[in-house]
Amino acid sequence: MKVPAPAGIATLIAYIATIPAANLAVTHFGAVPVGLGYVAPAGVYVVGLALVLRDLAREATSRGAVVAAIAIGTVLSYFLADPSLAMASAAAFALAESMDFAVYEPLRQRGLLTAMLASNAVGLVVDSLLFLKLAFDSLDYLPGQILGKTWMTLAAVAALALLRRRKSVTT
Repeated sequence: MKVPAPAGIATLIAYIATIPAANLAVTHFGAVPVGLGYVAPAGVYVVGLALVLRDLAREATSRGAVVAAIAIGTVLSYFLADPSLAMASAAAFALAESMDFAVYEPLRQRGLLTAMLASNAVGLVVDSLLFLKLAFDSLDYLPGQILGKTWMTLAAVAALALLRRRKSVTT
């Protein structure tokens, strides 16, 4: 097994950190506004970022490393946040991860940002549906969950596009 480069390790660590951070946000802040009159559990923004970090971690490391990162993040969540949220989050991340890979891998040849946008669109819906059902036994927050995660995905992808453009201009 090849050891990831330092940037890959840093991306994995950031991704792992988003899992308990999202659960801690839900535990301590409850619901937050996400725009257009919708609210969602506070972890929504962190999970939106996690979706992008997951794809970046996949690029920098491997699928196995990302799956291991989910497991590590889940264990940390279990001890740092509400255990029931951690389990709901783990199930949602695992299913969303599977769906994400099913979309991401075939689209990757068309470009990172294209693959990210498409896979995150699928991943954020799957993650939201399963997490809300398991954590709250309700889909009341679904529109807010989808909107909040979409905002974060779009912001992260825009930032990546700007960084790539800036890098290509300076080289």
